[in-house]
Parts: sequence; structure tokens; C-alpha cells
Amino acid sequence: MAARLMGYVSASNTPTLVNMIPQEINYLVVAGGGGGPDSGSWGGNGGGGGGGVRCTVDETGGNVALQETFIPTQDVVYTITVGGGGAPSSSGTDSTITGTGLTTITALGGGRGGQYNGGNGSAGGSGGGGAGSGGTVGTGGAASSPTQGFAGGNSNFNGASGAPLGGGGGGSGAVGLSNANNGGAGGAGQIINFTGTATQYAGGGGGAAWQVGQAGGAGGAGGGGRGWGSAGAAVNGTANTGGGGGGGSGSSNINPGGGTGGSGVVIIRIPTSAKKPTTLTVGTETTNGNYNFYTFNASGTIGWS
Repeated sequence: MAARLMGYVSASNTPTLVNMIPQEINYLVVAGGGGGPDSGSWGGNGGGGGGGVRCTVDETGGNVALQETFIPTQDVVYTITVGGGGAPSSSGTDSTITGTGLTTITALGGGRGGQYNGGNGSAGGSGGGGAGSGGTVGTGGAASSPTQGFAGGNSNFNGASGAPLGGGGGGSGAVGLSNANNGGAGGAGQIINFTGTATQYAGGGGGAAWQVGQAGGAGGAGGGGRGWGSAGAAVNGTANTGGGGGGGSGSSNINPGGGTGGSGVVIIRIPTSAKKPTTLTVGTETTNGNYNFYTFNASGTIGWS
């Protein structure tokens, strides 16, 4: 085992440990967002759900208790997997931290939006929105267990115009919405101050309108994409936020594609007084105040020897 060096603060002669491997790892793990469906025959498709969010500092997805930190083991290399956003009609993929002796830390991929004619949204880190139909309510997908986000919104039906409208995908900070006149808005992402800057992660994708002239649902703050509607085609979730993709139109006469979900991100935080990683692939180092941060926008490794 590498030596642990001890120095002293001269004013008080208090021993201070330096050059030790970190005694605690704080993390933010965000999964990939779900995709908004791009096929259908009748009814606006639901928005994709935001990716699950797990965090040890400030806030975490689903407004549950903060996650537990972990103590790294010397000479163990930890694998960081950053989940990709779901293609249209597909759920996002998980983001994980794995390593020998560590119970795997998993943020769950966001659920895909429901597809045309009353299809239900899929469960995920946050659930996808339900698809519109004239006769059947498409139910928003649930937030999977353990809780890391919120459920998607149900579809709705505008009786006056005969328009079935997609529900918004759930976000890590709020449920997706249903709207009687337009596509439902995606749920907001959770605001987390992990790096010293408050940032919103994993907003849900907006649900699609059905007729030209109706507005698609707004994407949830935190990377959610807008649903198809009067403002144009469905929008992809933002990369490295875990935002859900906007739902595409279910009209057989239009049927533009749904939005893809945004990829996830993993950030590791350690004190500046601790030894820096001796293994670091893909991750980038930044410093703010008393902490070093290692941000993974794609999969990589980290460890201390």
C-alpha cells in the first residue's frame, strides 16, 4: 500500500493528513433520457422520460433522500458507464459506477414515450408520456424503483377539435403534464448544485400535438426536447443532461420523427487535499474551491494506486 504522508499545521501543531487516497467519494450519476416515438397512425405520441438521477450532494432525482457516498479501495479501478439517450421509440440506457467491492451505483434510463392510439409510456428513471387517442387514455409510465425521478403525464383528448394529444415525459424533478389543448409539457429536471453551479438535469420530453396549428408540449427544463407541433419537428434531448426526446406526430399524413433522448453524465467529486487519481481515462478534471471534479461525458475509468 502506498505510504500516507502526514504534515503539521505550524500554528497549532495539529496533524493533517495529506496525499491520501480520498476517504469519501461524492458523485452525480445521470442516465440517458428516453426517446419520443416516431411512428403512428392516429394520435400525438408521448414525450420521452428524463434519465434517472442519483446524487450525494444538495438534491437527487425524485426528491428522495440523498444517496450514500462510498470509500474507494486502493488499486481498484472503477468503471464509469455513461448511458446513451434512447433512439426514437426506445428507452434510455443506464449510467453506472462499478468496481470490485462496490455495490453498483445505477441511474436508470428514462422511459420511452407511448406510441399512437393510446399507447402507454414506459417506466424508467422517469416515465415516458402516454400517447393520444380518441377513445383510450394513454397512461404515463411510472418512475421505476428505486425512485430517481417522476412519472410521465397521461394523454388527453380535445373533444372540440377531435385532437388526441400526447402527454409529457416525467422529469427528475417533476411529473410530466397532460394538456387539453396542446401536447403536454415535459416534467422539469432536478436543480442540483454539485459543482458549485446550480444545473438542471433530466427534464422530460414534451408530448406531441396531432393537428397542424396545435402546439407541441414544451420540453422540461434540464434538457427535455419539445414535442412535435406548430413550432416544428420534435426536438432531441440535450446531450449529457439526460433529457427526454420530444414526441413525434402520430398523424399518418404527417408523421415526422420523434426526438432522441439526451445522453447522461457522471461527475466524481473529491477534496483538493486528497490524492488525485492515478488512473483516469476519458474524464476531465476541473477545480472549484476545495474540490476537484472529474466529469465523464462518455464512459471511462478512475482509480487510485
